[in-house]
This record gives sequence, structure tokens and C-alpha cells, in this order.
Amino acid sequence: MLKYSEFENKIAIVSGAAQGIGQSVADALLHAGAHVVELDIRFPYTGLKFDNNRKSYQLGLDVTNSEAVTKAIQAIETTIGPIDYLANVAGILRMGALTETTDADWSNTFNVNTTGAFNMCRAVAHVMIPRQRGAIVAVSSNSSSVPRMNMGSYCASKAATTQLIKCFGLELAQYNIRCNIVSPGSTDTHMQRQLWEGPCDAKKVIRGSLDTHRIGIPLQKIASTESIAHSVMFLLSDDASHMTMANTIVDGGATLGC
Repeated sequence: MLKYSEFENKIAIVSGAAQGIGQSVADALLHAGAHVVELDIRFPYTGLKFDNNRKSYQLGLDVTNSEAVTKAIQAIETTIGPIDYLANVAGILRMGALTETTDADWSNTFNVNTTGAFNMCRAVAHVMIPRQRGAIVAVSSNSSSVPRMNMGSYCASKAATTQLIKCFGLELAQYNIRCNIVSPGSTDTHMQRQLWEGPCDAKKVIRGSLDTHRIGIPLQKIASTESIAHSVMFLLSDDASHMTMANTIVDGGATLGC
């Protein structure tokens, strides 16, 4: 992991930080010396707390609740200081054919993946605009540009989120606030493993499936959460200072660059 000096003593918040990619992004920011606030629905709803083991702040938060998000951002600004970075990673996956998708599964998917991203970005933008600085990265998915069988609601929500972040980037560019996207493919997370039926399924993902119109992964491996975090860190960093509205696809070639 590169040591980005610009993160030292800066304040970064990460949604979906309790596991998977979100946890790895928080780890990377902590390694770089940032003061990290980890947000997740899995954390206790007991207010902003400092975790002595991780050396980070943690806050239980439902990103679909716009009022709670606004209050959380205000609490962070008041208690810790001005927010410099946002990594929006919170997301859910509901599998199933679109014809069999329930109203609840459709709504929940969009509420977390798209409305949650909107709530977080809007609230953070409000505090960044007066300071005329900041960087936002949202984790989307390579399925936002390539259809997947039995993942219709997820694909649609991630496509909406990708465009949402680009629109935020366009509107906030005048305030020197950059907004970018990282779109992973198959990554070794709980979300990925919930799709597997046995220990050989990782090889099946790498190989692909003609039956489901999926080509597999040309680089012949599933991504680690750390590798996705590296891309998030780059886009948050000063090395990406002239990048905004960019969608970086990190999928080992699984979507052939589409």
C-alpha cells in the first residue's frame, strides 16, 4: 500500500465500513494517517464512538434515512472536524429474475445503493462547498454497464448510482470538489460468497458461463478487497487531482472494458 502523505490527520468517512470493501478502504485510510469515521448499519446506534482497537470512530447509521445521515455529518463536523473525504461503499444485493423480484426487494436495493449514495453525497457536499475542497468516491459495480442474469435490480441501481455520482461531479466541480466512481467486478466479499454454492465456485466465476452470458475473468483471479481499496485511495488522493466524473472499472477484464 502506498503511503499517501496528504491523508495525514485529514478526516475521512466511509459508509459500509463494517466488512468487505468498506472495511478495506477504512483500513487503507487509517494506514495513511487519516482520522477515519466508519459508518455502517451493523454498528451500535449509540452515537459516535472511538474504537481503541481500530483507532477509528464508528457510528451506526442507516444511509437510507436522510435525516439520520444529515445529523451524522453534522455530528462528525462538530465533534471531530471538517470532512475532507467521503468513500461511499454501502450496498446490498438481492438476487432473482426481474419477473420474480418483489416490490420490497426492488425498493430496498435502490434505497441503499442509490438513495443511500445520494443522501451521503448531498450531506457531505453541503459541508464541503463553503470550504471549496473535498473528494468523493462511490463504489459502484461493473454490472452498471453490462447486464447480468438474475441481478436486474442490482444492475439498475448501480447504473443509476454511477450516473448520480457523475452528475454530482459536474455540479460540484466549480467548488473544487471531485467525485469519482470505482466499479469492481467479482471481489472476495460476503456479497460475492453468498452467490456461491461450494468451494469450487470461485473457479466457476473465473471461467465464466455461456449459459448466463458471462465471459469470466481474463486475469484469472477474483479481486481482493484491498485491490479495490487501492483504486479508491488513488481517486481520493492528490494523484488524481485532475480527475472527476471518472468511472474506474476494476474487474480483471471481466466486462472487456465496456
